[in-house]
Amino acid sequence: MKDKNKSEKKEQEMGSSSTEVLNGENGASLLNSVDAFLFDCDGVIWKGDKLIDGVSETLQFLRSQVYVIGGEGIVEELHLAGFTSLGGPDDANKKIELKQNPFFHHDKTVGAVVVGLDQYINFYKLQYATLCIRENPGCLFIATNRDAVGHMTDLQEWPGAGCMVAAVCGTTQKEPVVVGKPSTFMMDFLLKKFNVDTSRMCMVGDRLDTDILFGQSAGCKTLLVLSGVTSLPALQDSANNIVPDYYTDKVSDLLQLLGP
Repeated sequence: MKDKNKSEKKEQEMGSSSTEVLNGENGASLLNSVDAFLFDCDGVIWKGDKLIDGVSETLQFLRSQVYVIGGEGIVEELHLAGFTSLGGPDDANKKIELKQNPFFHHDKTVGAVVVGLDQYINFYKLQYATLCIRENPGCLFIATNRDAVGHMTDLQEWPGAGCMVAAVCGTTQKEPVVVGKPSTFMMDFLLKKFNVDTSRMCMVGDRLDTDILFGQSAGCKTLLVLSGVTSLPALQDSANNIVPDYYTDKVSDLLQLLGP
């Protein structure tokens, strides 16, 4: 009982001094103060291969009020941006035959290696990426993010894109340009595309060190949801120095508090 009382006291202290539990009053204030919501996906919109309860209805409600921005697959995004690409799912089953003095051929016109979450990462892909980065003049090494873990299913945490990025860092001895959270690279793009001031944006995420830090670094309001990586004890931990403006259990709480 003593530990529970301490926990409740800690929560009350945090609510009064730095972060607030989302409720009808401050939720309405938040909605009225922003023009765009930026959503992380894994752990916020879905967990593994399942949508989190109430997400569809909540996004539909928010679309009727503000912009909603999320994420899609790397290959699709590159094609939409006008870039040709190779690798990805097409190289999932490719192997290297380590015969005597083998020579690995790669495309010397590749100008960038983009590394993200890849459940089919293999030795072939690592060798291809290594040669492009090491041998192609001016070839960029780009990482979508460095998340240590992710949710391939809703039951467990699985290796995130960060471990794939680390493998390429190890073999090339180079550091990537990180375009995902908490880097402000993506925010610079969003500001140009949508022309919305960051003070009128709210970043919604489940990770303190990426989602919330990204929002804070850009000057956005921040909302932590506890449906993914970060737990309430982790948020309340005295060692944690990344504190969101608001927190709630899940995205659908917005609909329950603010919806018709």
